[in-house]
Amino acid sequence: MSSGRPDRKLWLRRVGWLVLIWAGSIAALAVVALLFRLLMNLAGLTA
Repeated sequence: MSSGRPDRKLWLRRVGWLVLIWAGSIAALAVVALLFRLLMNLAGLTA
């Protein structure tokens, strides 16, 4: 059997991609929310 080192690198790379995709989706959601808020303010709807 090989050492656990290559498996650990693969695991870290997969978790890194997961975190990157998660952060990207949160950022995209924030942009959409800000655009909706801007459009609502332009239409005269305020909270």
